[in-house]
Amino acid sequence: MTTNPNGPTHQNMQTGAVPQNMNHGGHEMFDVHEILSAAIGALNQSILLRPHVKDPELLDILDRQYRFMLDEYNITVESFKTGKDPSHPTQSYKMQTGNDFIYGMNPGQPKKPMTSANEISDEIISGFLLSSAKAGASSKAMAACEVCNPVLRRVIADSVPNCIEMAYELSIYQNKHHYYQVPQLDRQDMTELLNAYAPAQGQPGMPPMQ
Repeated sequence: MTTNPNGPTHQNMQTGAVPQNMNHGGHEMFDVHEILSAAIGALNQSILLRPHVKDPELLDILDRQYRFMLDEYNITVESFKTGKDPSHPTQSYKMQTGNDFIYGMNPGQPKKPMTSANEISDEIISGFLLSSAKAGASSKAMAACEVCNPVLRRVIADSVPNCIEMAYELSIYQNKHHYYQVPQLDRQDMTELLNAYAPAQGQPGMPPMQ
């Protein structure tokens, strides 16, 4: 991610030139405050949940995701305050697990809310983490569409696939331990849906793709 070191020129119709650190729209300010507040909440949640984790694999996921989220939070704050490139480029989160899902449903007890803090478990903790990652992906994708500052927009947009990757890692963990079961359609219905669409041939009068 690179930008003009002097920053692009921005104008306010009433006040004139806009300095780089003020290159933010009103809508953007509120969206980014929401993103940063949610990031703090997710980080704080990880700190609170960590002592209750029993599975070393889940603890490793929590710790790796926490370190990555903390760095991502810091460079987002930095680019938000300065309007310029952060001190180091955005990174890509790499999960350290396979991507094989176990399909099918096993009967089990219906899920319900806890009635005591003593009921906390790795299933519940991984569910909290998964929900935070999914919420981050959604809110950042929406905000990135309307962020005016090009540097901040790119930092936030780059974070979206990282949230998705974290959520995917957690969903695989949950699936492996049968916390998150994945049903499948029968073969006939799946085949019908897989073959329900065909490639488009283009439209007369439209220029061909280059």
